[in-house]
Amino acid sequence: MGGEGIDTRLLTELTDQSQDLNSDAVRITREALGEFTEQQREVRASRGRGPGAMAAGLLGVGALLFGAGRANAASASPDSNDIMALQTAASIENLAVSVYTTAAGLSFIKSGNATVAAFITKTTAQHTAHAQAFNAAITQAGGKTQTGADPKYAAVVKAALPSIKAASDVVSLAITLEDVAAQTYTKYVSEVSATSLRTLFGSVAPVEAQHRSVLLAVQALLAGGDADLIAIPTNAAKLPSAAGSVGFPNSFYSTTSASPTSEGAVS
Repeated sequence: MGGEGIDTRLLTELTDQSQDLNSDAVRITREALGEFTEQQREVRASRGRGPGAMAAGLLGVGALLFGAGRANAASASPDSNDIMALQTAASIENLAVSVYTTAAGLSFIKSGNATVAAFITKTTAQHTAHAQAFNAAITQAGGKTQTGADPKYAAVVKAALPSIKAASDVVSLAITLEDVAAQTYTKYVSEVSATSLRTLFGSVAPVEAQHRSVLLAVQALLAGGDADLIAIPTNAAKLPSAAGSVGFPNSFYSTTSASPTSEGAVS
């Protein structure tokens, strides 16, 4: 197919949309953390004023977060499952940061495709921010912050490292981590009790899904011998026909591989 009918501005537009998605996620995450922090302050203040005041405070926070008539005392204070979910999420983010940081130092990444290297740098920063957000919520909930890596997938990474010889190997491993993160946070939206935490997980999950989508596209281009097309802007006329769909293999995001909340929990 010739290049005459291809609007190369589309790539720039998609790049802007990608950046907008992450910017929106950061804003929503900050708002959710702010709500959760205020919520926990109200809970602690109510505890200090006695049982009657505590009940009133919980109902007040519930009304603020859920609307009048839907206040729920239990929803104002996170349960142990909420804290475990946050700890497991932080452990997944910590592992992702470690993997991407290691990848950035590999010789074939540093001297290879500049777009892949730039993606790794930006994604590392995003995962670092996600880990900080989850740990901030843990602190507000009175739990122990998670500084370690998810034990299940740390073992997967350890087993994979000796066989990593090229950028395609790094991409394949990163896809696994991004997918489990997206699936896990999507599932946690329906498993945590605090609405502000649902918002937190719901804001981070699509960013991880977006990372996976980009990596799937990169993987396809590498496998097809089209590494020179991994660029922004790129030669749209040379992109394979599947370039627009390979990053979105499913109509709905599965949660069958989501990690249980206890997987990365710490006491």
